[in-house]
Amino acid sequence: MTDKTNLLDFDRKSLEAYFDEIGDKSFRAQQVIKWIFHHGVIDYPSMTNLSKNLRSKLEENTVIQPPEIVTEQKSEDGTRKWLVQLDNKNSVETVFIPENDRGTLCISSQVGCPLDCKFCSTAQQGFNRNLTTSEIIGQVWIANKALGCFESGKRMITNIVFMGMGEPLLNYANVLKAINLLTDDLAFGLARRRVTVSTSGIIPEIDRLKDDTNVSLAISLHASNNELRNSIVPINRSFPLADLLAACKRFSEGRDDDAVTIEYVMLNGINDSIQDARDLVKCLEGLPSKVNLIPFNKFPGTNYTCSDMNTINAFRDILMKAGIFTITRKTRGDDIDAACGQLVGKVASKAARHQKQQAGLI
Repeated sequence: MTDKTNLLDFDRKSLEAYFDEIGDKSFRAQQVIKWIFHHGVIDYPSMTNLSKNLRSKLEENTVIQPPEIVTEQKSEDGTRKWLVQLDNKNSVETVFIPENDRGTLCISSQVGCPLDCKFCSTAQQGFNRNLTTSEIIGQVWIANKALGCFESGKRMITNIVFMGMGEPLLNYANVLKAINLLTDDLAFGLARRRVTVSTSGIIPEIDRLKDDTNVSLAISLHASNNELRNSIVPINRSFPLADLLAACKRFSEGRDDDAVTIEYVMLNGINDSIQDARDLVKCLEGLPSKVNLIPFNKFPGTNYTCSDMNTINAFRDILMKAGIFTITRKTRGDDIDAACGQLVGKVASKAARHQKQQAGLI
C-alpha cells in the first residue's frame, strides 16, 4: 500500500479537477483515462503524449494501482472466478460468465456484507468495509487484463452486474464513480443498460440512482409478503415491501422499455408455493418488470435447500400466464463456488453490532 493518490479513484470529472488542482490542463485527464482503460497502461513512462515533466510529477505523487489477483479458478462451463486481494487483511471475489452473445462480469462493492440475508454465503461471513472506487473499477481492469482484452482489442466483457459481495447502494459514492467510468466512452464505454446495480432495497439510494444515472436496476426481492421477507432479507424491516415497490415504480418512470429485474431465489418450502407465485404477481402489478428465478445454491452451514424443477416451473408458469416475463437462471460456476449467493472472500470481521450500525440497521 502507498500514501500516494491512486488515480483509479477518480472518474473523468474528478480527475479533471485533480489536474486543475495541480496546475495542469484538465484535458490531461482524458488522455490518462484512455491510456488506462483503452490500452491497459498503468505506468507513466509509457504515456507518451504526456510531457516528461508531467509524467515525473505524476510518478512522484500518484499511482495507478488496481487490486491484485491472488488465485483464479475455471469452471467446466467456462466461468472464471478470481480471488482479488485488496489489502493484507481483505479480499473479494469477482466472476466472469461467458455466453454465446455476451460476457458478464459480476463485481463486488463491499468486503463481506452487513445485510445478513439468510440464504447468502457472503452475508454469513460478516462485514468489514466498503471498497474504494479503485478497488471496484480495478476488478474490471484486472479482469480485462486476465482475459487478454487489452492486447487483443477484443471486448469480452459486455455486461457488468453489481451482484458480487456486498450491498452496492450502501457504498453509493464509490459505486457511482465506478459506474461513471464503466459508461464513459473514454474509459470502458459500456451502454448504460449493460450495467446493472442489484440492491436488497435501500430506498433513498434507489431514488438517488434514478437522478444520477440511467443504469439498470435489479431488486433482490425473494418474498412477496413482509413477514417472510423480514425473516430472510432483514433490511425489509427498515424498508418494507410496499415502500420498496413504490420506489421501483418511481425508478421505472420514463423507462418503459427498461424493466426492473426482480431476483427471486427459490427456497424449498419457504417461498416457492403456488400462493407465493400468485402473491408475487399482485406485488408486481403496475411495475414494468422481469423476473429471474434463481435456484438456491447450497453452501456450508445452511439449512436451506433448492426447490425442485417441477416446483420452479410451476411457479414460473403462473408468472408467465400473468404476463410477467420470467426466466429460470441457469446455474453457472457452481463447481468452483462461483454461483449466485456462494461468493466469499477474506474478511477481517468486526463486531456484529458495528456491522449493523454501519448498515444503518440499528
